[in-house]
Amino acid sequence: MTVTVTGLTRTAGIATAASGLLFGLVQFIHPVETVAAVTTTGWAVTHYLTLLMAVLGLAGIAGVYLSQVRRVGVVGLVGWLAFSGFFLVTVAYTFVEAFVLPELAGSAPRVVDELLAIPGGGDTGGLGAIAAFGTVSFALYLVGGVLLGIALVRARVLARWASALLAVGPVLTLAAPLVPHSLLRLAALPVAVALLGLGVSLWQRRPETAPLVDAPAVR
Repeated sequence: MTVTVTGLTRTAGIATAASGLLFGLVQFIHPVETVAAVTTTGWAVTHYLTLLMAVLGLAGIAGVYLSQVRRVGVVGLVGWLAFSGFFLVTVAYTFVEAFVLPELAGSAPRVVDELLAIPGGGDTGGLGAIAAFGTVSFALYLVGGVLLGIALVRARVLARWASALLAVGPVLTLAAPLVPHSLLRLAALPVAVALLGLGVSLWQRRPETAPLVDAPAVR
C-alpha cells in the first residue's frame, strides 16, 4: 500500500469528523455523575466513546494543522498545541473515569465522588494537584479552540464557517459559573459541529493541487 499526502489528509479529515460526531453524541448520553452511575454499562460505553473521541481528535487536529502549517503562523501553532493538550488531558481523565472509578466505587466512594466533582468545579476534598485537571482542561480547550479557529479563518483553507464556529464555541464555556454542569454540556455542541465541518472540508481538499505558499502566514 502506497502512503500519499492525499490519503493521509483524507484520513485526518475522517478522524476529525468522527471526533466531532462522538463529541456531540456523548453530551446527550452521558450519565449523571454519581458514585452509583460509575458501575453501569451506560457509564462504560460513554467513556469508551469519549476515549475514542479524544484519540481521533488528537490525530485529526494534527492533520488540520499540518495541512496549512505555513499559513496559520504562530497563532495557529499555539492554538494547535493547546487544543491537542486538551485532547491529551481528556484521554488521561477519561481513562480514570472508565477504568479506575468503577473499581473504587465500592471501597472508596468518597474518592470517587471527589474525582467526579473535578469537571464541574465541585468539592474535590483532598485531591490536591489532581483537582487542577478541570482548570487545565478548561484553559486548554478555551485558548486552543479560539486561537486555532482564528488562525484557520484567516488562513482560508478549510470551511470558514466551521473555523469560525471553532473560534466561538469554546467561549460558551465561560458560562460555567452560571449554569449547572449538566446543562453546560450543550455548550460543547458548536465545537462538535465545527470539528465535523473541518473534517469534511479537510477530506474534500486535494493537497497536491493547493500549494501552501500562495497565502501570507498569520502572525
